[in-house]
Amino acid sequence: MENIVLEREEVNYKESPKHGKHRKKKSVFKKILTTFIILFIIGCATLGFLLYGPYPGFREWLITTAMTTMTHQYLATWFYSDETIQEVLNKNRVAESDEVTDPTLTVIIEDENKPIEYANEYERQILEKDPENEDYKIIDIEGKGYTGYLAVIYDPSRVKTIVTKKLGKSGQYLKKMAEDNDALVAINGGGFIDPNYNSNGANPLGITFADGKLITANTYTGSGGLIGFTEDNKLVLGKMTVKEAKEMKIRDAVTFGPFLIVNGKSSEVLGNGGWGTAPRTVIGQRKDGIVLFLVIDGRTVKRPGADMNDLIEIMENYGAYNAANLDGGTSSVMYVNGEIINDPIDSTGAHKTRFISTGFILTKEKDEKDDEDDKYQNTTNNFNTNTTNNNKYN
Repeated sequence: MENIVLEREEVNYKESPKHGKHRKKKSVFKKILTTFIILFIIGCATLGFLLYGPYPGFREWLITTAMTTMTHQYLATWFYSDETIQEVLNKNRVAESDEVTDPTLTVIIEDENKPIEYANEYERQILEKDPENEDYKIIDIEGKGYTGYLAVIYDPSRVKTIVTKKLGKSGQYLKKMAEDNDALVAINGGGFIDPNYNSNGANPLGITFADGKLITANTYTGSGGLIGFTEDNKLVLGKMTVKEAKEMKIRDAVTFGPFLIVNGKSSEVLGNGGWGTAPRTVIGQRKDGIVLFLVIDGRTVKRPGADMNDLIEIMENYGAYNAANLDGGTSSVMYVNGEIINDPIDSTGAHKTRFISTGFILTKEKDEKDDEDDKYQNTTNNFNTNTTNNNKYN
């Protein structure tokens, strides 16, 4: 009798709804786990194929992009030996011209109110001024994998170099530097010495001039070289010493590279250029003297940025006769009339920029500055008068 009862209890336990649900949950969990393991194996196999497979495109993109950053070089060094990295960098580079800019080839054209026949759409965008703004024009730039802005500066005599006020100690944000110098438009400039990857922008690379004064004279052996304006407002690019720069009467300059176009001749880009894809900043000048500030955004899934080929193509389209790559990545910033108009993204993915050493600006005209000084003086005088009058009643 007891055995029959036990058997019935066992049957009842086996047929319990709770027990059936428990078995179903186990089955679902096993399926999910199995799916996850399969996807993980497929993912590892795909990554391995991309990293070490017969097709070098991804490998070269990863190495060149990672090695031109300050904080993400480990993405290349984790997977590849120093020999492999150097081999890829040697195959992907910008073969710059050995020439130095010939300033006599740039002929600055004074603004003349004559009818203009535009050679193409790019020329129309450049030469057709904004009726409400004679100083500059902002053109939206868009290409495969990037967006950005091109600032067209019509008076090259008003393009100046700005330098951090905390030189040797710390850089500054471009917005602060631009505001301190009454800039209408500003972009970041040359690179900076960063031995500990702390990105504080204290010391500019190479040679720096500001308003005719030599600011730094550090040794520079990287691509490019001096990027600056002469006293007659012509953009000069070249590998030169301080003595040579002074002989060319350089008034404002920074150091970086590579040079993209020199004397109308574009650099040859081998592979992807060795700089990968990232946010970029470029300065250029057309043969008619018009200066071009270019900033490209990046570091998003849909818009990773631009490579050297992209930069050369953009500058060629808009008629640059001389053009050079400036510091990029998180440094790439464009300031216009009090605001940063692009979208800088740092190495953590945060939408912000960083301290930099130098920049290029479009200054206000002397008359504009004088007017502002007069307004400030009048305001100060009124304040002092009111204060005096109020004191009579105290």
